[in-house]
Amino acid sequence: MASKLVIIIVFILDLIAVGLAIAAEQRRSVGKVVPDKEKDYEYCEYGSDIATSYGAGAFVLLFTSQVIIMVASRCFCCGKALNPGGSRACAIMLFLICWVFFLIAEICLLAGSIRNAYHTKYRRMWNVEDPPSCEVIRKGVFAAGASFALFTAIVSQFYYISYSRARDGYQNPHY
Repeated sequence: MASKLVIIIVFILDLIAVGLAIAAEQRRSVGKVVPDKEKDYEYCEYGSDIATSYGAGAFVLLFTSQVIIMVASRCFCCGKALNPGGSRACAIMLFLICWVFFLIAEICLLAGSIRNAYHTKYRRMWNVEDPPSCEVIRKGVFAAGASFALFTAIVSQFYYISYSRARDGYQNPHY
């Protein structure tokens, strides 16, 4: 039987991670070019940088929930053998899909947080021909992270339940 405590804790962590990723998408930095008072140079002015913290928080919470699921299921490599059959086959497929979704979500959240934290200070100074831009993170990076975090949450729950069914259904053969 799957542990209800593990399922509830992982669900709450994943739900908070998805919420933080959505909040990061809503609050990502926006840069605009502002001239100084003497109009000698231009610089980039950015809005709130809270999206970096939201993205990093979502990254950590999703990572924590994945660790909890893998420890609870012994990551398929340790523990007693699983019952051959549909539950084991389903658990193997969900295990692989869960890791793919998890890696994509983590990459999106990490890349979004790092790119959102990067800011160009001065844009035009000393008559430079090609000034740096006030580039910010593209729209949708945190949203992709949130989507894949949600997919990870769903698939990891099904994986853990399938794994528990295959584990509990195994009986040592009597020779």
